[in-house]
Amino acid sequence: MKKLIGFLKEWMLPCAIVLGIGLYLVYHFVPVLHPWGPVLHVAASEGQRLVIAVLLFFQFVKISPHDLKLSRWHLGALAVQVLSFLALAGLVALTRGELRMLLECAMLCMICPTASAAGVITDRLGGDLAGTVTYLVLINGVGTFLIPLIIPLVNPSSTLGFWAYVGHIALKVFPVLILPGLLAWLVRYTTHGLQRRLMRWASNSFYVWGIGLTLAMVLSTRALLLSSLGVWAVAGIVLVSVLCCFVQFFTGRWMGRTKVESLTAGQALGQKNTGFLIWLGYNYLTPVTSVAGGLYAIWQNLFNSWELYRKAHEDAQQKAA
Repeated sequence: MKKLIGFLKEWMLPCAIVLGIGLYLVYHFVPVLHPWGPVLHVAASEGQRLVIAVLLFFQFVKISPHDLKLSRWHLGALAVQVLSFLALAGLVALTRGELRMLLECAMLCMICPTASAAGVITDRLGGDLAGTVTYLVLINGVGTFLIPLIIPLVNPSSTLGFWAYVGHIALKVFPVLILPGLLAWLVRYTTHGLQRRLMRWASNSFYVWGIGLTLAMVLSTRALLLSSLGVWAVAGIVLVSVLCCFVQFFTGRWMGRTKVESLTAGQALGQKNTGFLIWLGYNYLTPVTSVAGGLYAIWQNLFNSWELYRKAHEDAQQKAA
């Protein structure tokens, strides 16, 4: 039993990926479950939003508002996301066909805000939790206004105006970003005993993310199977999502001036809120671009699993030395 628990702790993220894919495949290939499809989809999507809110609550509990300070790498990472998004949007507006779809996938992968679990992974790897949360708030705020400004330019058929876009995106982002922070800081400054207990429980947020990742993979598998993409189109999206994932993790690591800062910047820039990416692509761009979000979720969590595995073995070697 202990070996099983140890295995699950070390390989929780790959197990969650396999479990999420397997759960949707069971639903997909068992016709008797199909009438429950809408209910299961809402349960998975709203369940993931709840998990995100819980993760952010525990992160905000551990840090003070005074810890949210801008660093040089914050501005560098923001410049990477914004400028690449604008450049890709310009290319999208000039192209058609499958190339346009692939550019849209890249555009979404580059502007997608930081995942709520980035702080969980960063903290577990020994990075700066406050730095990650600062960037999470920053990129979500910028994205909420920048994305509605650019999408009508690359998708002129859309009937929504700028402020309608802002409203739609803000309703998707802020309930799971602002409310957990306000609640956590209310607890921090009013009930210190409860805050101390919550800080002890916060170490379990890594396992809460396992639930969130399972739900994310359910939604990602659904997006892929419903897309009816050809083999070459899927191969193109695979390549684009892998490249975007690699570029952002590598660029973030390169920006850091210290080991801790490098790790923190890499996670903040590379680890994405892929549920938001799927939702954005499906609702406001070519719907098949939502597949990029599901594939990106796989690559980033395989990378996270490798990082956690390496960190665990480094810690074990240090204890043995």
